[in-house]
Parts: sequence; structure tokens; C-alpha cells
Amino acid sequence: MGHLRRSIGSRNTRSIKTSVGGIIMKKIIFNDEFGLTQAVLEGRKTMTRIIIEIDECVRFPIICFRPLENWEKKVVNPNYVFNGHVYAVYNELDLLCHFVKPRYEIGEVVTIAQSYMDVDRFHRKGKNAAYLEYLDSILPELKLHPGWTNKMFVKADLMPHHIEITGIKVERLQDISDEDCLKEGIYEDSGDDKFPPSIFYEFEGNKDDGFDTPREAFAALIDKVSGKGTWESNPYVFAYEFKLVD
Repeated sequence: MGHLRRSIGSRNTRSIKTSVGGIIMKKIIFNDEFGLTQAVLEGRKTMTRIIIEIDECVRFPIICFRPLENWEKKVVNPNYVFNGHVYAVYNELDLLCHFVKPRYEIGEVVTIAQSYMDVDRFHRKGKNAAYLEYLDSILPELKLHPGWTNKMFVKADLMPHHIEITGIKVERLQDISDEDCLKEGIYEDSGDDKFPPSIFYEFEGNKDDGFDTPREAFAALIDKVSGKGTWESNPYVFAYEFKLVD
């Protein structure tokens, strides 16, 4: 049995492993076009959703994704256990097709990937002298590295910021609450030329009109970063809650 995961938007959130002192440290990439990395660093985004992408099973479509009952009595790889559950995927014949598990674990610290250029330009403040001295010593090399402009290729140990996973849940994308939409980086705004002022909801980089509800704004954001139709397809997702560590 296997499992596949796709981040909500290949340009939104992706995870990559890299070695730090012999320990495998995961990196997470947030979308910059719509300001999601900055929203995380400013504490305005404290959740992210990753699509659980699963192929059709035995030529029948997937219709159910639920905890496996009495999994303790079944032969299940313990790596698939999280939050005291093993999540299983069933097709329309109610046949078990896959086990799935989240990419991250509660309590895990994950590196926020940024290009070396951004780290050099914007994230020196508050860093210790040893870090800055080391960064300066390798700066000529970094400027020639693909990671200078593309954060896909950066090393975790050179990144200044991290998040800690504080919660994980499984749900359909459209099950998101208004509260969680705000945790995803949607924010409330108001017109400045109307009386009484109108309240609407926005996300960074939106070139269209504001939205009446947080869910409408989030649906538009997801379709921007993940491709048109993502919201309508309503996939299962792992919803990760996190806090900024540094």
C-alpha cells in the first residue's frame, strides 16, 4: 500500500529533506507571489493545507477517507500512525486501498526555505555574529549557487527561520472554517472611501475586488496558487497548524 501527497499549489507549499549535522531536516516552501512566506514570518499565516493525492483503486473511484477501525488489531506499519489513528482510503466498493500519513509530525521543527539572496538582503538583523561571519565567508560561493534565486536548492542549515508543527487534522478542502481561512493568510480589510465602511476579505497580490467572506477569498487564493478548479475539486487535505520559532 502506498500514499502520495501534493502540496496545495506546487508554488505554495512543498517539503524537501536536507541533512543538517547528520540529521534530516525538512524544508517547507511557501508561495512568494502571493506573499505567503512573508505572512508566515509576520505571524499572519499559521496554517497550511497539503492535498492528499491518491490514484483510483482497483479501477473504482475513491469515495471515502476515514480512520481505520481497530487498527491496533491489524497488521499496520507503525509509521502510518499519527494522532492515535491510522487513516485509510476506501473505494466505492468499500475496499481499503491505501494508508496515508502526514508529511510532518506534531512537535517537528521545519525550515522555512528562502533564496540565499533574500536571506542576505532581508534576514541579517538579530542574527548572531558567528552566523553572519560564516554567511559573509561563503557569500561569493552562494551568489553562484542555484539557490541564490531559487529556494528549491537552498540548504536548511543556512536558513534563518523555522516553524514548529502544533496540530494536524484531515478534512476536505471545502470544510475549512472562516477562522482557519484567516490562519491561512486571508485578512480583513475595509474600504476607505465609503461611509459606513464596507468590510471585505483579501489576500496579498489579489488584483481583483475583495471578497465578502473569508472562504471566498481562500477559494480564490487556492485556485491562484494551485490551479483553477482546485477548490471545486474539493480534495482531502492534511491541515497543518504551526507557530513561528525564529
